[in-house]
Amino acid sequence: MTHPYIPNAEPGVRAEMLAAIGASSVEEFYADIPADLRLARPLDLPEPFTAERDLVRHMKGLFDRVTDTEEALSFLGHGCYPHHVPAVCDEVNSRSEFLTAYAGEPYEDHGRFQALFEYVSMMGELLEMDVVNVPTYDGFQAAGTALRMACRYTRRSKVLVSGAVSDDKLSKLRDFLSPDIEIALAPVGESGEISVSAFDDSYAAIYLETPNVYGVVETRGREFAELAHAHGALLVVGADPISLGVLAPPASYGADIACGDIQSLGMHQSYGGGHAGYIATQDHEPLVAEFPSRLFGIAPTTVPGEYGFGDVFYDRTSFALREEGKEWVGTAAALWGITAGVYLALMGPQGMRELGETILARTRYAMNALAGSVTVLHKDAIHFREFAIEVPSSTALLDGLRARGIYGGVPLDDRTVLVCVTERHSIADIDRLAAAVQEVL
Repeated sequence: MTHPYIPNAEPGVRAEMLAAIGASSVEEFYADIPADLRLARPLDLPEPFTAERDLVRHMKGLFDRVTDTEEALSFLGHGCYPHHVPAVCDEVNSRSEFLTAYAGEPYEDHGRFQALFEYVSMMGELLEMDVVNVPTYDGFQAAGTALRMACRYTRRSKVLVSGAVSDDKLSKLRDFLSPDIEIALAPVGESGEISVSAFDDSYAAIYLETPNVYGVVETRGREFAELAHAHGALLVVGADPISLGVLAPPASYGADIACGDIQSLGMHQSYGGGHAGYIATQDHEPLVAEFPSRLFGIAPTTVPGEYGFGDVFYDRTSFALREEGKEWVGTAAALWGITAGVYLALMGPQGMRELGETILARTRYAMNALAGSVTVLHKDAIHFREFAIEVPSSTALLDGLRARGIYGGVPLDDRTVLVCVTERHSIADIDRLAAAVQEVL
């Protein structure tokens, strides 16, 4: 049907466009999406509003139905985490020169280029890596791109991926790497860490994630790096940067590429979160050449003592090469890079260390507090921020906790719940959770 605000909605125009590309209907574009994922009915929308105030009232009614993780006591994590967001992060990322700077050039967009350079510099220090990209859309994309980089670098088309990643992430990796890259999964042992029994010269990389989906810190990184390198492959490590105040950075145990999500660095959960992904390597030009995303650097100008900030090695990108680019790169999530830069500058090395120590301690306290009521999985492993518990029914437990004003965790299956504890959770919060779990069960 014709819609006044949707371009090319007029039936005749749409028919001409379909004829030009040889398609009989719009449905052909979605043929590879399973039928059960497609909406076979019109959207459930109200009739058009004639006044702005009516729309505002309608939207407020929808928002009022939601209880967010600031109002309830929340232990939800699993990829989007309830860390404290300092007020200065919101203040800086809402400044007009950052918030509205969709695009620009170094000579006209001074603050944004320098702010992003400062972000990648601090990330490089935290990661002990030389090269860090301007953020991708999220950590899932960063992992997929890192693995594609490894495949291009080694000229191989098979990767071994940790079995201890979330189902959502694995689905995204399968989508991002298909159809030309094969994924094999490394099994998860009783300790919660992965094991690698079969590996040969056909693999481009091992993908290790630490902390993994169970919150378990993988301790065999150096062993996997040596195994990968012995077969001419790379070690790609997914790490949350907020853990690196207390955990060794991937580079220290031989990772060739580090990647992950920066949501934990100053971004609210926001009904799914502000997300952005980082990718980092050492300054090895053949590997740096495989970055598809923008890299920002610093260089002296013609004025003595003056420096400028801008793109490095620009001809790698699809901005320069368009369809000949290694991967398509869009506007992505640069604003969140500035936000993360503010967070890192505010925290500093000492702050990141104290934060990490607090999260480690609170996580273990919560594991011990719940151990009397539930089965804590992988209890002898080192955990950072998350841990899994086994209960008779995930649904019954979480429903019972929700009735008591607590979001108790994320169900991994019918009997397993993932509990997230950060610096925002006090000892009293954890004790309240433990008491409520005992009461429900």
